[in-house]
Amino acid sequence: MRYRKLGSSDLTVSEISLGTWLSYGEGEERARHIACVRRALELGVTLFDTANVYGWGESERLLAEALEGVSRDRYMLATKLWGPMNDIDKGLSRAQVFKQIDGSLSRLKTDYVDLYQCHRYDEETPLEETMEALSEVVRQGKVRYLGFSEWPADRIREAMAMVGVEPFVSSQPQYSMLWREPEAEVFPLGRDLGIGQLVWAPLAQGVLAGRYPPGADFPAGWRGESPAMSVHLRRWFSPPVLAAAQALGPIAAEAGLTSAQFAVAWTLNNPDVTAAIVGASRPAQLEDTVAASGARVDAALFRQAEALLTAAMVQAAHEETADG
Repeated sequence: MRYRKLGSSDLTVSEISLGTWLSYGEGEERARHIACVRRALELGVTLFDTANVYGWGESERLLAEALEGVSRDRYMLATKLWGPMNDIDKGLSRAQVFKQIDGSLSRLKTDYVDLYQCHRYDEETPLEETMEALSEVVRQGKVRYLGFSEWPADRIREAMAMVGVEPFVSSQPQYSMLWREPEAEVFPLGRDLGIGQLVWAPLAQGVLAGRYPPGADFPAGWRGESPAMSVHLRRWFSPPVLAAAQALGPIAAEAGLTSAQFAVAWTLNNPDVTAAIVGASRPAQLEDTVAASGARVDAALFRQAEALLTAAMVQAAHEETADG
């Protein structure tokens, strides 16, 4: 495992972070997720990412159970707030910041989190109120550093220009060979402001791992957060893109990697990226993905893969237009 410094903070994190979006459940399922967390520690993973809304707190509770007895200085915890815990508790108001950090700390069974992230931007709360409240929980010792996920660039600039508040040190954007939007604005902005990038969905929901053969049905329950994202998700499941994803296998093999390892290594090849957040439902799945850390890949192979997928996305858009 390789490690990288996170933005302007003094945190040094593993290149691979374990995400716990779906890490909850009971019985055998819960045991598998706990085994994944413990295997991640053995593999050198030091950053575990969760959120209050993941399983409405159950993901945080599972992490606490999995990490029980492990020295606190062996790992870092990143959690989030913003999403609805119920009809009332949501957003980034001062009251919610104070309430949600205490709830997360209780569920995680810890005195502090290393990174507290705003899951999305809250249009209903003044930014000054949010930043002042977040700064207060840092100064109380409940939070070490602050981050955000999928914030508009103008709001990032506005928050970072504020005087007397704690700065953001991390951003959590979606990023993969099939979703490169952060390269246009978020990555350069982070570079200028000392904000590290913890990227999620590096496998494009499993498409880049070759998990879905051409003709596979669009997974039930999938939806984008915006109309643009929904269009891209649909295109990922078009025959041209799924065929291109399958064709990544031989390219990855030239680098001595699996498709999943190659896709994660591609994100880590970008110097703006601090870590790739991956999920796992079985320890063996995590073992495969973690091997992407430190992988040496000929840049020509990455360019070949990019060209293949770009052409497939163009073809998918063209066929979509023709059908429409």
